[in-house]
Amino acid sequence: MFAETARLRLRPVTESDVDDLFRIYGSPATNTFNPAGPYPNRAHAEGVMARWLTHWQAYGFGNWRIALTTAPDETIGFGGLSLRRYADVEMNNLGYRFATQAWGQGLATEFARFAVRYGFEDLALEAVSAVVRSNHLASRKVLTHAGLRYVREIHDVDNAPPSLLYTLAHDEWRAL
Repeated sequence: MFAETARLRLRPVTESDVDDLFRIYGSPATNTFNPAGPYPNRAHAEGVMARWLTHWQAYGFGNWRIALTTAPDETIGFGGLSLRRYADVEMNNLGYRFATQAWGQGLATEFARFAVRYGFEDLALEAVSAVVRSNHLASRKVLTHAGLRYVREIHDVDNAPPSLLYTLAHDEWRAL
């Protein structure tokens, strides 16, 4: 499934995206709010990519490689919807991470709005959720702008302060 927004071009991830995945997820700057820290090596990125590809095969949706429509060969991020379990909650998780050069331009919000719409219109999901660190104000703003609302704290990382669970139900989305 290929898709475009006003400024973004999306396609399902492929094995050839591993170097870009490691470049973005292995960067300390993009992991400022991630208690697990950056990916330690390319082998770790390969393992993550294998799980992402398996998710696509099993469910027909997952993470996309994100580029600008004006520079379609340059990966600026990854994001998508995936079935995840955090603590006691199983959810359709919205996740994303962008390279630092893509920050501050509203691209994450544009992507999140697309992913929410895709989840409800194309996948007929009952809800879309996201987990964010409480001190990650920019990401919390993205989620709010995409229509998600704070639900509660969630303990998703051992020996770390709780994260925040945001959710948007399909019926709530229709009313927006």
